[in-house]
Amino acid sequence: MSAGTRRTLRSVPLYVVVWLVGAVMVTPLLYAFVSGFKSTGQLSRNTFGLPSPWVTSNYTDVLASGSFWRMLGASTLIAVGTTVLTVGAAALAAFALARFAFRGRELLFTLFTVGLMFPFAVAILPLFVLLRTFGLLDNPWGVILPQAAFGLPMTIVILRGFFREIPGELEEAATLDGCSAFGFFWRILLPMARPALGTVSILAVVGSWNNFLLPLLVFSEQTWWTIPIGVQQFQGQYGTDIARVFAYLVLAMLPALAFYAVAERQLIGGITMGATKG
Repeated sequence: MSAGTRRTLRSVPLYVVVWLVGAVMVTPLLYAFVSGFKSTGQLSRNTFGLPSPWVTSNYTDVLASGSFWRMLGASTLIAVGTTVLTVGAAALAAFALARFAFRGRELLFTLFTVGLMFPFAVAILPLFVLLRTFGLLDNPWGVILPQAAFGLPMTIVILRGFFREIPGELEEAATLDGCSAFGFFWRILLPMARPALGTVSILAVVGSWNNFLLPLLVFSEQTWWTIPIGVQQFQGQYGTDIARVFAYLVLAMLPALAFYAVAERQLIGGITMGATKG
């Protein structure tokens, strides 16, 4: 038996496990997608079979609803705003913590890492009072700013580790060429850190998109409701029409799934590069 054949046989259990995990993850999504084409009566009579007939109105009614597109736009705007603010502020902070030596630097970094252990639910009451004081209730900034604040610790930890791996000789050469500290950060460091920036941006987008508690706390009017709130409201409104709820859930998941499918390589590449550097 050749070495290649032996390696293939040793990999078979791993492939089996991967396929089993993939099946466990995909089966509920596939079931929800197919169930969205049924009527509630069909779900009761034929729970796991194919629709007969296929009811496309469950999906088309949601797509024709202006509220769905409004919530999709609100979620997109808040996710983009959160990502830009989080990554921009964290990149500057990580640059200072990684490339400058000053008294209290490690203590300051430790304070950021402590933020990783601070649960969001604990801050609900003081955060609500603070947002009400500043007039940020029913305002997208009332969600963007807290999300960015809670996303800073993880983003700074990831970016600082990456920035510290950039050779000091490169910075010295840039300084000799007349490049300022900010010029080195903007023109050299950020382009080199593109995989890490892509990774933290994806994490920020997904975290914002899936956030339910903070938008529920901030928005009392429907104008800025996000997709997670829309799912809850739709489920409460059409709780007896389970097939339509399935259709709404699938359509609500599609943007996040599409974004992840496009950004998957960037996310895995950034994590792999960070692990290799560490």
